[in-house]
Amino acid sequence: MITPNFDDRAPTCAQLTPYDERHLITYLRLLDADAEGADWREVVRIVFGLDPGADPARARIVHTSHLARARWMTTTGYAYLLGPPLQ
Repeated sequence: MITPNFDDRAPTCAQLTPYDERHLITYLRLLDADAEGADWREVVRIVFGLDPGADPARARIVHTSHLARARWMTTTGYAYLLGPPLQ
C-alpha cells in the first residue's frame, strides 16, 4: 500500500485539514498497528517507507506526530467529517 506524500510532522491545528483528509488511511493503519502492539520502527518502515536505522530521530518524529494526529481524529477530528458543527 502506498502512503501519500507526508510531512515529517502531522498537523496540530484544531480543525481537519486537507492533509488529514489525504492521510485518513495512514491514520487508520497507525491506529491498527498501535492496537496490535507493533514496534514503531516496523510501522514507520511499512507505513512511511522510512528506514529508522538511517535516521532514527526523523523516523520517530514522523511516527509520533502522525500517531498523535490519528488519535486526535478518533476523539475530535472525526466530527469534521460528519458535517458542520451543530449550533
